[in-house]
Amino acid sequence: MAALLDLPPGVSIPPAGSASQAAVRRLQKDYTKLTQDPIDGIRALPNENNILEWHYCLKGSPDTPFAGGYYWGKVIFKENFPWSPPAITMITPNGRFATNVRLCLSISDYHPESWNPGWTVSAILIGLHSFMNENQPAAGSVSGSPQEQKNLASVSKEFNCRYREFRHFFPEFVKEWTGEVPTKNWVD
Repeated sequence: MAALLDLPPGVSIPPAGSASQAAVRRLQKDYTKLTQDPIDGIRALPNENNILEWHYCLKGSPDTPFAGGYYWGKVIFKENFPWSPPAITMITPNGRFATNVRLCLSISDYHPESWNPGWTVSAILIGLHSFMNENQPAAGSVSGSPQEQKNLASVSKEFNCRYREFRHFFPEFVKEWTGEVPTKNWVD
């Protein structure tokens, strides 16, 4: 079935331990803020082995075709964050963004000229969540019909639970959705 997912062309995770001291301090600070002041409908956390690789899960906004869906993806930070923008990808099929493709957003590495070093992980994810609800075309976006988006929302939990990475990073969702606690022995 499903194994660990590869990143799209043009996106690579910098090696663990390659982050600058400024990047480590900033990402640790952002993680602390996210845990102390969580954002409704957004869960994100760094890979415990590499602070430059973050996994997020966005809950579909109410009163949109995405309602009821949960959308998993990755934010890959550069070694010199916050001075360089991250790459952002979406893994869960959704009808708004292509999967496993770098997304073209003003908050991503597609537009380094518009990057603001003051933007936090929270701001990046809120921006992504907001952009998901818009219909503006951009590289990495798709134009699924509202019905297609609703259909994908209805199967998003099942899709996510198939992947070892998702189960590892979001065991609380897997338990809530399936009643089972993911273990390292779960087979893909």
